[in-house]
Amino acid sequence: MAEWNAYYQNEDEEQEQEEAELSGDYKVLGRDSLVFLVDASKEMFIKAEDGQPSNFDMTMQVVRSVYTSKIISSHRDLMALVFYGTEQSKNPRNSFKHVYVYHDLDEPGAKRVQEVDALRGEKGAQLAAQTMGSGETSLGDALWCCANLYSDIKLRLSHKRLMIFTCRDEPHGGDNARDRQARTKASDLKETGVFIDLMHLIKPGGFDVSLFFRDIVSPPEDESELGLQLKPSDKLEDLQKRVRARETKKRALSRLSLSLGEGLNVAVGVYSTAVAARKPPSIRLYRETNEPVHSKTRTFHTQTGSLLLPSEIKKAQVYGKKQIVMEKDEVDSIKKFNDPGLFLIGFKPMEKLKLHHHIRPSVFIYPEEDEVKGSACLFSALLKKCSERNVFALCRSVFRRNYPPRFVALVPQMEEVDEGKVQVTPPGFNVIYLPYADDLRTLDPPRCPAASQTQVDKMKEIIYKLRFKYRSDAFENPVLQQHFRNLEALALDMVAPEDIEDLIMPKVDQIDQRLGPLVEEFKDLVYPAGYNPESKPAPKRKTADAGDGAEKKPKMEVTQDDLKAHLQNGTLGKLTVPVLKEACKQFGIRTTGTKKQDLIDALNDRLGS
Repeated sequence: MAEWNAYYQNEDEEQEQEEAELSGDYKVLGRDSLVFLVDASKEMFIKAEDGQPSNFDMTMQVVRSVYTSKIISSHRDLMALVFYGTEQSKNPRNSFKHVYVYHDLDEPGAKRVQEVDALRGEKGAQLAAQTMGSGETSLGDALWCCANLYSDIKLRLSHKRLMIFTCRDEPHGGDNARDRQARTKASDLKETGVFIDLMHLIKPGGFDVSLFFRDIVSPPEDESELGLQLKPSDKLEDLQKRVRARETKKRALSRLSLSLGEGLNVAVGVYSTAVAARKPPSIRLYRETNEPVHSKTRTFHTQTGSLLLPSEIKKAQVYGKKQIVMEKDEVDSIKKFNDPGLFLIGFKPMEKLKLHHHIRPSVFIYPEEDEVKGSACLFSALLKKCSERNVFALCRSVFRRNYPPRFVALVPQMEEVDEGKVQVTPPGFNVIYLPYADDLRTLDPPRCPAASQTQVDKMKEIIYKLRFKYRSDAFENPVLQQHFRNLEALALDMVAPEDIEDLIMPKVDQIDQRLGPLVEEFKDLVYPAGYNPESKPAPKRKTADAGDGAEKKPKMEVTQDDLKAHLQNGTLGKLTVPVLKEACKQFGIRTTGTKKQDLIDALNDRLGS
């Protein structure tokens, strides 16, 4: 007998692992954490000459943006806001001077967003001067304070990141003792798993990272990390882009073994390149206290009402009018084909991969050197050779335990970098799911009149005029944007939600300007004279044999012998309700209801006797 608690788990315990990987050996479990360590010196409040906001104002806008995005995407992550170089001190036990902990390490909420909003703009700068002020700087004490924030957290943290925002490349003004202390504390933080990033801002004369901060920040975690950028951020969009690229931890859906042959395995991580954005699910609340309601499912015996344990429940499948009963272990063994992994079958030229082979979104695999040493080297060699010979690797895949196998094509993708040597496309294989023979259908396309060459050429001109370079990040889902703006307005007590621009609406004026007379010319070539697509079609006239339009009664389509045959085979349910009603009326059967089951029961009683 299975233990009760082993089966009926509390949903609160499972909620921590909602975003855990789908299968494989998990290395990332728990919550992400992010600490903003912001310089509050006087230099941060100096406005730019070209009308750009001050470095402090830009930083507060970025912090506010990350707070709101975390509330939407992963509200269980922990965040903190700490200022250093302040005149006033506020931190746990007030152990450190000139360090002001504005927000402890906790989940972001509406109140925190409002408090960050209060620090923006001219009024925000005045409030910061009154509340914190600007004083001496000791980055070592600030890092020590952040270490204490992490040590006070009793939850399991999967990823710990600290971002330093400053416009001073020498925060201590050449004080070697304080520089050494800061380097020591940064080293201690990195040893405890905290990743330190520098978000350096523009300053007169340029920001020299090599003077001090090169020894403070952490090295890139892998090749896909942006690494230390030497160019400082001078615009809000640039700073937001850099923060967004760093604060999101790239989590593997699963970690699998790519088997290239007997005893030759490569560890790879499976990543999703695109995920559909959806509205968060609604939360059920108890109407008297507004507390969340958690549901539990229990199974009871239909006759005795006794509670059933998992070991007392079996599964059945009807086959050939016989019920096949199976234990849970037997069902699992039937589902299992092999352990999760990728198994190389061979190689095919890229011409063999067709567009109609795409049946679901692809995933991306990248080597996991920490799992199996040498994986990156062998993976890189395989990727290079596949790209040089223009072939893809054909594999059999099992991505999850007890999942059916699929054939997949590993399409090579080489690394691409932009002008600033920042990685645009990572190296690896795109995993394309291939269809089985059962997935392919033979379609009978509708026959339409063929267009003339003149009509085709005219449409080509229209298409050429309307072409533009598509970027997925340039279009936001207006339904989601409006939904979250409404929630934000309610949470922050705003008078009205911010207006959104529906970017997927066609720009009619711009389209008309581009096309000019081409549309009218195409309509003259295709449609008859005087054709108006917006006019309603003429109503159809009723035929003479339609009579008064009375509904025809269904005719009796089965005889008594046919009904008895249906009764013996148990196929009465295949007959329609009108046919069953006519059959009951023909045999003088009075029914108590008009539902299909009532009619079938009445016919069973009469014909079965």
